[in-house]
Amino acid sequence: MSEPDWVTHAIWWHLYPLGFVGAYPADQAPGPDDHRLRRILDWLDYVRDLGASGIAFGPVFASQTHGYDTIDHYRIDPRLGDDGDFDKLVAAAHDRGLRILLDGVFNHVGTDFPRYQEALAGGDSSWFRARRGEFATFEGHGGLIALNHRNPEVVDYVVEVMCHWLRRGADGWRLDAAYAVPDRFWAEVLPRVRDRHPQAWFVGEVIHGDYVARVAESGFDSVTQYELWKAIWSSLNDANMHELDWALKRHNEFLEAFVPMTFIGNHDVTRIASQLTEPDHVEHALVVLLTTGGTPSIYAGDEVAYRGVKEERFGGDDEVRPEFGSPLDGVGEHGHQVLAAHRHLIGLRRRHPWLHTARTAPLQVTNTGYVYTSRNGDDALIVALNVADEPLPMSLPELGFGAAEVLAGSGAPPPETITETAVPPHGWLVLAPR
Repeated sequence: MSEPDWVTHAIWWHLYPLGFVGAYPADQAPGPDDHRLRRILDWLDYVRDLGASGIAFGPVFASQTHGYDTIDHYRIDPRLGDDGDFDKLVAAAHDRGLRILLDGVFNHVGTDFPRYQEALAGGDSSWFRARRGEFATFEGHGGLIALNHRNPEVVDYVVEVMCHWLRRGADGWRLDAAYAVPDRFWAEVLPRVRDRHPQAWFVGEVIHGDYVARVAESGFDSVTQYELWKAIWSSLNDANMHELDWALKRHNEFLEAFVPMTFIGNHDVTRIASQLTEPDHVEHALVVLLTTGGTPSIYAGDEVAYRGVKEERFGGDDEVRPEFGSPLDGVGEHGHQVLAAHRHLIGLRRRHPWLHTARTAPLQVTNTGYVYTSRNGDDALIVALNVADEPLPMSLPELGFGAAEVLAGSGAPPPETITETAVPPHGWLVLAPR
């Protein structure tokens, strides 16, 4: 594993800046004089108090619409502000001990990207892939022009862009649509960037396929763990804990090679509070996220039970990428309960940093109940999930343990050493073996 040591303690709070500050979509796009990026300064204490150790940003570079159609990788999007706003935000975040992860879109560019405009006018077209005599696009989107990753100039360009912003204070990069870029490209780029910035962290967006092979051949530190994301919400919805058990066994295999970036929500998917049919199960999803190996990421708003459904249409992302006001503005009772659970479980995670590379093992699996251990050497936790309408009895001696101390749970008894208990209907428990 190549990741920097600091990642062991990393818990990201992920936000989509253009939506977060109301810059896109907007009836009238703000200009750089609005300094919208500075609005995020008001959230830094909130992020720190949540227990996160860094902010994972969506796109912040000059683009045409949603941020993923970049036109200038060296310029802050004028709808967000300018370089000074970025520098101020990074400095304030670092002052609070918060890391910064940037979103790099290096598979494709927007149609106003200067070199593409030159190519359209009959100039050098070598920076772009061609398909049947036409410029190739990303997944058929006419506004996203695919770069030619075989061109050494494109390799050099991406290296310099990444190093530029790492010099400016970024701590790492999420590499958008990394699955669509040849692994050999990243294998050329990343060693050159690491040579100058050895403490930087690189996570590739990979939705499906052979995660282990992608990491080995590309040189990523991590990839996005979509398999586990899907298994978490669908196993809870379908009352099929065998699916979750299977996914966690796969997850163990990944952890032998790298530490995945884990999540139960991000800017590209339906929010977990909307994805789950039972509102109380949001906590179950969070328990799995924060008691299994990985580098966890919390999508902004999920920690207070924001709702939003992603739809496959123009503007279908808008509901999951809303504008934010001030912290906790408009958050109801359920949202505050979910926030309390986040703070408590993130705190538990930070007190047990060994969970970063922990492996799970099933102790008891039924359709509606799942009890597992997370273990790393001599350190271990017992986690129990119940999605049934009846209590789930637990006998620790029958599970191979003499006793355990309750650390957290829904309807949990006070912290004490126990040998017998029951997980409440639609409840959960986290225990430390004794």
